[in-house]
Amino acid sequence: MALLAADVQDQLAWLGECQLETESVIDEVELLCRISEGLAEREAFESADLSGLQAIGRRLSEIDAACRAGTWDNALATDPAWDDVRPLARQFLLATLGDWRQPLPRPVLPHSSGH
Repeated sequence: MALLAADVQDQLAWLGECQLETESVIDEVELLCRISEGLAEREAFESADLSGLQAIGRRLSEIDAACRAGTWDNALATDPAWDDVRPLARQFLLATLGDWRQPLPRPVLPHSSGH
């Protein structure tokens, strides 16, 4: 969520040279939404916070297949859906953590098969 909430310049800097696929980003967020629904049913997650995740999930589900293809850095620059997701992610983090400005996750470095 912190990555989705970050300013676009910070998102692009986080990506660096990484070629993260847009579809992968969407899949990860949709997985988070599904898991959160199960946690809310078990009362391990606030159901009030679930509505924020559902709003993010709905907006992401509206992204058509053509815009899901390709790298996320390109999608950030060309698809206005990400400008819609950013404030929703910020609102979610504000409600759950008290501030949307959170440390970005550490980028996952590609695995090297060399020894």
